Amino acid sequence: MSQPAKFSSLALPQGMIDNLDQMGYLNMTPIQAEALPFVIEGRDVLAKAQTGSGKTAAFGIGILAKLNQRNFGCQALVLCPTRELATQVADEIRTLARYQQNIKILTLCGGQSIGPQIGSLEHGAHIVVGTPGRIADHINKGTLDLNAVETVVLDEADRMLDMGFVDEITKIISHTPYDRQMLLFSATYPEGIQSLSKEFQHEPETITIKDEQSKSTIIQRFYDVPKMKDKDEALLTLLGSKASESTVIFCNTKIACYDVLEFLRERGYHALALVGEMEQRERDQVLVRFSNKSAAILIATDVASRGLDIDDLDLVINYDVTRDPEVHVHRIGRTGRAGKEGLALSLMAASEVKKMFAINEYMNTKYDTSDISKLKSPYEPKKPNMITLCIDGGKKSKLRPGDILGALTADGEIPGSDVGKINMFPNHAYVAIARPSARIALRLIQEKNMKGRRFRVRRL
Repeated sequence: MSQPAKFSSLALPQGMIDNLDQMGYLNMTPIQAEALPFVIEGRDVLAKAQTGSGKTAAFGIGILAKLNQRNFGCQALVLCPTRELATQVADEIRTLARYQQNIKILTLCGGQSIGPQIGSLEHGAHIVVGTPGRIADHINKGTLDLNAVETVVLDEADRMLDMGFVDEITKIISHTPYDRQMLLFSATYPEGIQSLSKEFQHEPETITIKDEQSKSTIIQRFYDVPKMKDKDEALLTLLGSKASESTVIFCNTKIACYDVLEFLRERGYHALALVGEMEQRERDQVLVRFSNKSAAILIATDVASRGLDIDDLDLVINYDVTRDPEVHVHRIGRTGRAGKEGLALSLMAASEVKKMFAINEYMNTKYDTSDISKLKSPYEPKKPNMITLCIDGGKKSKLRPGDILGALTADGEIPGSDVGKINMFPNHAYVAIARPSARIALRLIQEKNMKGRRFRVRRL
């Protein structure tokens, strides 16, 4: 068995190697080992890799290694399908860039006022990460100059195409130099990806990383449901058979998501929906509440769920089986991460049997249907252990997680163990609190001064 490749084997600055060591990045993941040498060399890359494979570091390290620190013009542009993913990517690149000072990374996404973004652009940025719609807006306004761009990255390009961004992407790329490097990362290879590659890439190195994770650490089962109308009751059986703290239920359409949401709430489950066309603040709140264990179930469409990065997701349920086997692999890959065992259960009506056969062929597996009537479901829905408080102040108010934690625990009324994740946004902060301490927490934040003032707070 070959030894895993180390970052120290690459022609990278010693400061970057030391920073990677501090981050715990010693050995490269398969996508990093395959792509990074080409990225550093300046070659175009067309890579197929799942979320969680380490692709952000694969292009982030390459971008930083070639960056001219003295030039504050935009040298690299990273396009992402959602604000959540763009924020994650920008944060990781900032962490990767810690070894050198004054590297400016700017996030430009919709759902935020464009005025402050224009002000930030006036001061320059080495790397811009954003969503296609907002990047196109800045190009139209003449506030973003891409003439000095050396590298363009399309991250999760297949989802950007699914979301209808092909015209914006084409326009954005047309404003970059002809000889720029283009890195295209996608979980699947639909026809539109091949068209983008042919139009904008120059002799790209094609890399395909097989998702072995789904075969080795994820238990899969397909349950036979006679008719589509029987799926709701079957879903209750699946949920009842496993007391899961974090479950994602995938539906093929937005309408199906809301139907399932209403059905589960009527039966006492604490569930949330994540669908396209939601207001950005609503999306933020849904993702925060699910990730901090304030809601046990998230019902989502495939497009809306991109950027979802939950470490301890122990159950995925396919309420609808997808037509695309690659999308199925991407769905179930949300569980069983970091070597943990995951569980993926699919409800399959008679009309969906062909989809299971296609999945078997694609994954080289032999899954068959199981009898759902044999499952025991004694578990009853219970309230989540955590609740979420929303504070009307965030980064722009100079508020920090330490300020919130101090206000909650300084007097000893709430133990530190009752305070969960604290998520900071420009104008709001969210803190997870153990349910028994929720009322005390509300009172403490209302009464305490943070940054010399009091903030309004409410329970979500």
